[in-house]
This record gives sequence, structure tokens and C-alpha cells, in this order.
Amino acid sequence: MPIITVARKLAERGHRVRVMSDACNRSEAEAVGARFIPWTRAPSRTDRTRDSDIFRDWEVDTPEEQIGRVLDRIMVGPAHAYAEDLIEQLKAEPADLVVSNEMLLGVAMGCEAIGQRFVLLTCNVSLFPMEGVPPLGPGLLPATNDAERALHAEIMQANGQMFDSRLPALNTARASYGLPPLAALADQHDAAHAVLLGTSRAFDFAPEQLPDRIRYVGPQLDDPSWAKPWTSPWAANDARPLVLVGFSTTFQGHIGVLQDIIDGAASLDVRLLVTLGSTIAPEELTPAANCQLVRSAPHNSVMKQAALVVTHGGHGTVARALSHLRPMVVVPHGRDQNDNAVRVTARGAGIQLAADAGPDAFRAAIESILSEPAYTAAAARLGRVMADDARNSPVVAELETIAAEMPGNGLRAA
Repeated sequence: MPIITVARKLAERGHRVRVMSDACNRSEAEAVGARFIPWTRAPSRTDRTRDSDIFRDWEVDTPEEQIGRVLDRIMVGPAHAYAEDLIEQLKAEPADLVVSNEMLLGVAMGCEAIGQRFVLLTCNVSLFPMEGVPPLGPGLLPATNDAERALHAEIMQANGQMFDSRLPALNTARASYGLPPLAALADQHDAAHAVLLGTSRAFDFAPEQLPDRIRYVGPQLDDPSWAKPWTSPWAANDARPLVLVGFSTTFQGHIGVLQDIIDGAASLDVRLLVTLGSTIAPEELTPAANCQLVRSAPHNSVMKQAALVVTHGGHGTVARALSHLRPMVVVPHGRDQNDNAVRVTARGAGIQLAADAGPDAFRAAIESILSEPAYTAAAARLGRVMADDARNSPVVAELETIAAEMPGNGLRAA
């Protein structure tokens, strides 16, 4: 989680940091020196299994239904509960600054209600529209002509209408705090002092001129504390390329895709390492002779040895792979993954396949990347910039500057 990486950096600088999050994130927060407070009214997962998943977006068939679940189950539906939890905590112990995820509109609303200074930190490219950037969702390249610009505007309008279908519910919650109604759901972000994009400008399709409130602060890429140390099960002199298969730590109905990748790579002269997380049990898959299944492994260590990464396209895995100069096969399952995939393929750093591509297509894609040096060279060009952005991230300096403008009792991350 990027917020945990930022909490670690702040704690190491001597700041007092509180992390307010789902109960299952306690050990990660405390491992970096932060105090932890779980949500009490708002949704709070106690573990990372698929049974406790709030979205359960594998149960729906369309992007519209996926977005609807996000709106109803995190962004808008429980907004008042998030605000109540936050306000209660800040009344008990004030803070110089609140740092929140851009999806938690209730946190932003709660801060606005009590005049608390806050910033938004994204875990990916911007969720809401930016001038000149393709609309999020379908995985589009930047527009190059009038027809493409018109298409982008049409999609952006449709996205806005989808988000704004929940605007009455958010405005009702705002009214309970005496806040005026918003004209659009995205306007809730206007109360933030700044929006910090936790990615690289070089990765994003960034506009030439950013709004004053928006800054890129680079990827935040610590390994999670629950990732167990990894020792290669293969002999030290095994020269076969290592292929890392790393999909989401949340469940996206991807058991079949993992099996297709395993089956497709079975005939290749590679070592295939598949990390499962806590949502898929090893017995749900049938490994080939060249495959090892593990619950977890520190990707920062494994990627140093890998030749390529096969991933669903979540921003964290993509950014980490590129920062280690590794090309990818990207298999989006929804969310922001199509948009991350197109940013990879547009730079020549990988191949995108559909989730139902099948074993033959996965085998061919892995073979192509291993046999064509251009993919690795392109990943290295982009990855060197991203790695530098991660090493030299200005995120702490940005937060310290903003917090210094309002003296109080210590930085807090939520």
C-alpha cells in the first residue's frame, strides 16, 4: 500500500503518524512505526480473503457494474460513516494534516466539515479527469485528432454521469454537516489542499501543464510486511529465465487465468513462479513441472532475478516491474488495469492480452518477450526514470511544507 510506504517515510523523519484503515492493515502500519486506528462505523476488512472482499467485482459483468459497486460500497454509500470515524478521531487528537486516498470521499467530506487541512494521495494514475489525459477505464491512448478528442469527451461525459448518479446521496451526507451541495461528485476533491499522484509523470500520459494543486510524487513501492522471505526452489546454476506471475492481492476471479498461464508456459524452458496472495489456495491450481506456487514473495527481491513479469496490470505491480526494468505481459481484469496496460504497451515495454486469451496466447506472448530484446530495452528506458522517481520522491517534502502552514500535533495518514 502506497500510504504505508509514505507513513514509513514520515515516521523515519521523526513525525508522529497515525494510520486509520481497515483492521487487516494493522500489522503493516505498526511495522513502519505508525499508530493504528481501525474504522469502526465505516467498512473495515479483518482479513484479505475473498470472503471478506467488499467490492466482489468478479460477480458482475460490466465496467459500469464494477464502478457502481465502488461508488456504493466505498466512495459514496458509506461516506457519512467514514466522516464520522475521522471526525471522532480528530476531535480526540488533532493533526497538522490528513493524507487520504482519493476514493474515500467521506474522509474528504469530514475534513471539509471541520476545517481540517488534507491532501489526497493516489495509488495510481488520476481517478478523475485531467485536461488532455485520456478518460479512465477503456485503456485509451492520448487523442491525436478531432475524432479521437470527440470520443474521449463522450466517454468522459458518460463517466461523469455514472459518478454523478450517486451525487444526491453524497449531497445528503454533506447536508448533515451543513455543507452546501456539490454540482458534481468530483467536486468533493476541490476541498483538498493538494492532490499528489503516486506515479511517475514518465509513466502517465501527463499533460504539459498540470493544475497547481496536482503534483506527481513518484511510485511508493515498499514490499508489504506480510510478504514472506523467498529463497529460490531452483538450483543456483539453473539458467532458465525466471518468469514471475503476480496478480492482485485482491480476488478478481482470476483462478482460470492463472491456470491458463501455467498451462501455456508448461512447455517453455522457463522457471515459473506464481504468487497467490491470500485469496487463492494452492490446491485450486495444478502446477506444471516448471512451476512453483507460493502464497507470497517480496516482489522487490524476486523481480531482480526475473526476466519478465506476467500481471493483471494493477499500478503497484506494474510500477514495481518497470522500476526493476522488467517487461510485462499485462492481463487486465478491470478497475484501472486497462489504463495501466496501455501505458506499458504504448512505450513498447510489454504485451497486453485479454483474460480469456487462453494458454496458446500466453505461451506466445512469453516467448515473444523472451526472444525479442526490444521489450526489455523499452522497459529499461521507462523503468530507469520510474526507479529514479521512486528513490527521489518529493512526497515527504510536499507533506512537510503543507503541514508546516498549519501548526498542530503531528502528521497523520488516513
